Amino acid sequence: MSKVTKRKHVMNEALWDDYELPKENQSVVRVLRSRGNNLHEVTTPNGEEYLVSMPTKFRKNIWVKRGDYVLVEPIVEGDKVKAEIIKIMNKDSMKYYKENNIWPKEFDCDKKQTVSNDNDLFVNTNRHPIQNYSESDSSELSE
Repeated sequence: MSKVTKRKHVMNEALWDDYELPKENQSVVRVLRSRGNNLHEVTTPNGEEYLVSMPTKFRKNIWVKRGDYVLVEPIVEGDKVKAEIIKIMNKDSMKYYKENNIWPKEFDCDKKQTVSNDNDLFVNTNRHPIQNYSESDSSELSE
């Protein structure tokens, strides 16, 4: 099978959502960071963190980034790498899992916690602060 044909089949499989509920041993986790060599550090709804591997069919075809949700299945031979990615969750599959009460409640509050205020913003100390003048200040300066 050529690379293009393989990529087409993998992308179709990833984008086509069969709305299959997870099996007993499968779980939904959130990606924290990429560790290289197709390994990703994830967190469970309980807060446990461990490494998962990307299967060969997804490599160089589908990318996962920090904050994405994936469906994983545990592997027995892993000491450090404890699971393998089965499915990358998209909005439709997340909505389907929520409708069927399978989505972890701990992950529901993640979107609400990401809202930040201006106090959390990074302050660049390499630039001088901009001074804002009001209209009364400018009229006093012109007189």
